Amino acid sequence: MTGDVPASLGLDFGTTNTVVALANGQGAPQLVPFDGEGAGSAVFRSALCFWEDEGAWKGVASEAGPWAIHEYLQSPLDSRFVQSFKTVAASPLFERAQIFGRAFRFEEFGRTFLNHLRNHAGDRLDRLPPRIVVGRPVEYAGWRPDPALARQRYDAMLDQWGTQIHYVYEPLGAAFGFASRLDRPTTLLVADFGGGTTDFSVVRVAEPGRSKRCEPLAAAGIGIAGDHFDKRIVDNLVLPLLGKGGLYRSFGKVLEIPGGYFGEFSDWSRLALMRNRRTLDELRRLQRDAVDPAPIGRMIALIEHEQGFPLYEAVGRAKRNLSMADETRFTFDGGGVRIDVPLTRGQFDQWIAGDLDRIDAAMMSALTKAGVTPEQIDRVFLTGGTSLIPAIRARFEARFGVERIASGDELTSIANGLAMIGQEANPAEWSAD
Repeated sequence: MTGDVPASLGLDFGTTNTVVALANGQGAPQLVPFDGEGAGSAVFRSALCFWEDEGAWKGVASEAGPWAIHEYLQSPLDSRFVQSFKTVAASPLFERAQIFGRAFRFEEFGRTFLNHLRNHAGDRLDRLPPRIVVGRPVEYAGWRPDPALARQRYDAMLDQWGTQIHYVYEPLGAAFGFASRLDRPTTLLVADFGGGTTDFSVVRVAEPGRSKRCEPLAAAGIGIAGDHFDKRIVDNLVLPLLGKGGLYRSFGKVLEIPGGYFGEFSDWSRLALMRNRRTLDELRRLQRDAVDPAPIGRMIALIEHEQGFPLYEAVGRAKRNLSMADETRFTFDGGGVRIDVPLTRGQFDQWIAGDLDRIDAAMMSALTKAGVTPEQIDRVFLTGGTSLIPAIRARFEARFGVERIASGDELTSIANGLAMIGQEANPAEWSAD
């Protein structure tokens, strides 16, 4: 360690993936790798799997990360798989989820997840450093998100991680890391495209050697990102095959099937919990009354056979394929349901065009708050896995020019930057509170 700078940890708790970086004042932060077969990198999937086990606490055992996926695939019908649970952090509508008769609040999901993450880090996180810098979105996902509620839940989730915990906007963490690459004063825009939110920070970067090199000017965000784009594929390609837009008979009338079930199915935070007697009984009654019962039967089969995870893996695979090619095939085979249909980048771009307009508006809000125009931005740093979508990159290139845009370390830049902020004399200067 250099001087009296305490060691620090950067925690990028993401909707899709979580990354941890450690800094001790001696060079660049180091990403924390995870031990064991199936880990493979410093990127830890933000997922949980639960199953009944008499020897476990309250009869419910659990795993997280790639090990959660492994446990689920071993026995999908006897387990419950939960991912993207970060999206309900700020939701007043979410109180608890029932899993095998046990109620889980958001903070209990979070504690369970982080405990497993620490266990799979071997001895690297046995002793946590005094400073913990945690990323948070500029704007939380969900309907009417409550930042104060999210902070309360985050505090409870992290109550065993120490007392020097600082919350920093995620794109500001990425900006701090990217600033170390710059050799001159720069007005920097960071665009962080995650799984649940898209966030922007405008930062003025001073010349190297300054004691405080990064000065945050403004931030803005919106609860639209990778999961939302997945939902567009589900809405437009999958749900019509499961009854969306279909008709049913009720008291002598023919009506359109209510959209509530389809809304749940296209939302990962709710899909995993649809396999319960009440929901399935309601769907069977709907199937009985449907003009065409086969599509509702397919939805029931997917829920009964716990096919949500492989279905959404197929959606993600198709989306990634369209980042490399103009067309692909959406293929899925599970639970007695088989889908094999063509999908073009043009279709996908059309489905997400409205979302990209709203993201553009959030970006312009950040620039307006900072008092700068697009022409006054010297560099643009795109980060987060969703930034690889061609339609997103094309919009930034059209507005800022290819020469001003940089990218890279899409999954790890935030954690590294957060750990670097923890090395500053007063990390609270960058706090989002």
